[in-house]
Formats: sequence, structure tokens, C-alpha cells
Amino acid sequence: MMTARCLVACLLAVCSPVVMGEDRINFVVIFCDDLGYGDLACYGHPTIHTPNLDRMAEEGQKWTSFYSAAPVCTPSRASLLTGRLPLRSGMTSNRRRVLFPNSAGGLPSDEVTIAESLGDAGYATGHFGKWHLGHLPEHLPTRHGFDAYYGIPYSNDMMRAKKDVKRADAFADPKSAYWNVPLMRDEAVIEQPAEQATITRRYTEEAASFIREHADDPFFVYLAHSMPHVPLFRSEEFAGRSRRGMYGDVIEEIDASVGSILQVLEDEGLAERTVVLFTSDNGPWLPYKSHGGSAGLLRGGKGSTWEGGMRVPGIFWGPGTVSPGIVREMGSTLDVMPTFLRLAGKDVPEDRAMDGFDLVPLLKGMRGEAAPREVMFFYRDEDLFAVRLGRYKAHFQTRDGYGDQPLKLGDAPLLFDLDVDPGEQYDVAAQHPDVVAEIRKRLLRHQSGLEPAVNQLDLRLKPAQSD
Repeated sequence: MMTARCLVACLLAVCSPVVMGEDRINFVVIFCDDLGYGDLACYGHPTIHTPNLDRMAEEGQKWTSFYSAAPVCTPSRASLLTGRLPLRSGMTSNRRRVLFPNSAGGLPSDEVTIAESLGDAGYATGHFGKWHLGHLPEHLPTRHGFDAYYGIPYSNDMMRAKKDVKRADAFADPKSAYWNVPLMRDEAVIEQPAEQATITRRYTEEAASFIREHADDPFFVYLAHSMPHVPLFRSEEFAGRSRRGMYGDVIEEIDASVGSILQVLEDEGLAERTVVLFTSDNGPWLPYKSHGGSAGLLRGGKGSTWEGGMRVPGIFWGPGTVSPGIVREMGSTLDVMPTFLRLAGKDVPEDRAMDGFDLVPLLKGMRGEAAPREVMFFYRDEDLFAVRLGRYKAHFQTRDGYGDQPLKLGDAPLLFDLDVDPGEQYDVAAQHPDVVAEIRKRLLRHQSGLEPAVNQLDLRLKPAQSD
């Protein structure tokens, strides 16, 4: 039976040639989990081999100041898909930083995702990989605009199955049976526990198949790898390949996945009308040492609002759309929705506050224009910790990703000149009181227009419901 959305899409296709496949830009987002700013060869890693991502960066754009909207999984994914700060959708919490298998909440039904907006314009939409925006039926990707879903509903380290194996041992020598993570197709579990050693390859194959199936239609593919979130898994052909060890093996398999996606786009004659974005949900999980990644020259990692927690690789590739070069202006995953909708000829929703900016002028190489994103707000869960304005970043609170209590610096914030000091080592607040004053003004303006939604992450299932 044809759904109402499919009927509308068919009518649009008949009545208006602008939505025909050959006239529309396709979109692919490849989203990693806990990949650090310094984990790719094109971002400076000396021993991890990433030829396909290096090629993307050379033929497309490498952004040097590209930010995730949050330093942990769930809120960052909500912001990517909605173009809104996670506080606006209730997808962040000071108590439970992400969703868990016993969570009752998820991305609210009244949020509008990229998939819904593009789907309404006749795009085929598929999500392959980690979701982490709610595992109950009403919160799954198929309820948020995706025609197809193949992946795991939350992080791959959840649902511990082998309690007799010490946690440290389980992560040091991981086996799929140690976790009872479900693999789903649409809204049904098809494998439990998911065989994680082959999961990067299988996500890629599913995404490639979807692209081939919809080669004559406009499409949006969201390929969200489970890796390199711990526990680390890679397929047999990549085991022992990298000089960086297991973590490097994982990244090199992700790079091969990128190569497969680019190849299918070229084989199907789609490269000239497709834009591909490669990025990460947050920075590296530093407590896991060699099983975690690197933020390169940046300070901190996952969980924190230091640069290493939220500044991530950002590579745009699209031979027919993206003008090659290195982009030093600011961009964010918040900007993906408005940018894609502009390229698709769609307006962003006008019935809600949006936090993203249209990056199309920069993608097309119009460097003479003012950069659309001048300010970035850094939230750690529900609290604002820092603000970047141009080259300067002020910290009003600081805290490492995990562990210590926050240090509040409201009356005397730290100020760093990120053009000179991207590692945030040298406080220059005393030399620039005017900058601090202007940042305070921007902060007050931002907070006056921010209305937090009902918190979704603190909602829990009753014990019987989560068995």
C-alpha cells in the first residue's frame, strides 16, 4: 500500500521536472563514532593510512575548524539530523549523558529531521549504522523519515552479556559475544548479539546497495559507523594491517569503506551530482589509551568542551558542487541540515528555532563573502561551558571529559586565541577585555532565546519493560 508521503512524491515527480532524479543533488553523510581530530593522515596522523579520505580532502574541502554540536553521542546525533542544539529537543542531560537500553525517551516525534525534509521532497532516505536516538519503536529511524534502516540502536559497548569476563579484559580482547547488542533491519531485530567483527563492512554493503537501488532517484544516505567507539572490532582482512595497532586497523577499514562508497557513486555515474560529508560525532575517548584516538594538537577529548572534545574532521566531497580547497572558517554538524536543504531547493523549517547556517557559499568557493558561522556555543550536557567568537574562545566553565568537578570561571573566564593557540594553553583574557565583553553580550543574547525541551534522557523504562 502506497504511503501518503510516497503518493505526494510521485505527484511531485509527475508535475514538476525539478524533482526528477537527474536534476537533484544526492547526499551522503559518513559519521564516525569517537574519531579524533588527529586520527587521519590528511589531518596529520603519522602512521594511520587513509588514502580514500586523503583523496576526498584533496579533491574536495578539508575544514580545519569543523565542530560537532556536543561532546558525546546522543546529543551530537540529534543535532546533526535536526540542525538544532540538543537542549531544544530534550536530547541532553547532566545525569545520563546518552541514551541506554533501559531508556524510555528518544528523539521527539515533533522534531523535523533531514530525512523527513528531503523525503517530503521526493528523496529516498536510508540509515545504515548506529542510531542512538531511542530504541523503542516510536523513536526508531523509520519513524523519523528514513525509508530503510539497518544498524544497531545504541552504542556497541552496551548490553554486557559476559559478566564473568572483566571489563578491562573484554575491551582489551573483544569478542561479539561479550555484548548482547541487537542488529536491526527497519523495526525488527535480525541478529543478537550483532557480529561486530564484520559490521563496518556490512553497513557499507547495505549503504552501497541502497545507492545502486536508487541511482535513478535523489537519495540521502546516513552511514553512521559504530567504530572507532570501544570495543574495537575490524574484519579479518584488516587485522594487523596498521602500524597504529588495533585502533589503526579500525580506521583503515573505515577508510576502505569510504573508498567503496565513492566507487559506487562513480560506477553509477552519480559523483557529479552527489555531496559526501565525512565527520565524527565527537572527539576521541582518551581514557581508553591505545584503544582510543587522538585529538592531535588539540586539548582534551570526548566528553569535554575543550577543542579536542568537539572539533572534529570535516571533509566535503562533491565534484559537481564542492570547490576544492582548505576551509579555515567555522562550520558545524548543526549546519548540515540547512546546507543540504538549500542544495535540494528546500526551505528550512520556519516554525522552530534553528541553530545551523547555510554553508553553500563556502562549499562553492565563494570565499569573498562573510563566513555564515561566526559563533559556536559549547555545551557540556545541559550547561553552556564555552563560546567561540571568530578566532577567540572563552571558557566560563571547564571540566575534563570524565571525572573531575567543573571549575566555574564566570567572573574571570579563560580566553584563548585559537588561530595562535589551538591547543588552548595560553590565557589572553587580560589582554582582550573587549573580546570577553563582546562574547558575554553574544552569550546573553543566545540564552535569552533558548527554550529547553522536556528532558528525554532521564526517562527510564520500568524493570519489566527493559528485560
